[in-house]
Amino acid sequence: MDLLIWILIAFLFILSFAGLIYPVIPAVLLIWAGVALSHFFLEASVSWWTWSSLVLLTVIIFAADYAANMYFVKKYGSSKKGMTAATIGIIIGSFIIPPLGIIVVPFLLVFAAEYLQNKSFSLSVKSALGTLLGFLTSTLAKGLLQLIIILIFLADVIFL
Repeated sequence: MDLLIWILIAFLFILSFAGLIYPVIPAVLLIWAGVALSHFFLEASVSWWTWSSLVLLTVIIFAADYAANMYFVKKYGSSKKGMTAATIGIIIGSFIIPPLGIIVVPFLLVFAAEYLQNKSFSLSVKSALGTLLGFLTSTLAKGLLQLIIILIFLADVIFL
């Protein structure tokens, strides 16, 4: 039975990284589901330090996602409509030619949103690029933080 639980935990951890490409998959919650499986169904106990670290890193993931996006949106002059277009584009793009769709579709929608607000072609491209950089930066940050969460959990379960 333990082997089956560990396989399920590994599956949830791997699936959490798919959440970086498919935003409809709740990536961090899948990691927490794996940790919960360990807690409730295995004799592998997790220390208070690990629980605290997981909570802190989860909060940092959400903050980093927001901060990276806002930084690039503001730096490259995207409007609120452009940011909304990016969000819609990421969701739609994750289902259209994934994973390329999460890059192309938001870029095109942000460009269109900015251009339709009477911004010049170059400013619209700049806003679309800024939104794209924000998404890529936040995705990289989330991926690294998810990996750190998983490694902290595994280190605690294996070595402590």
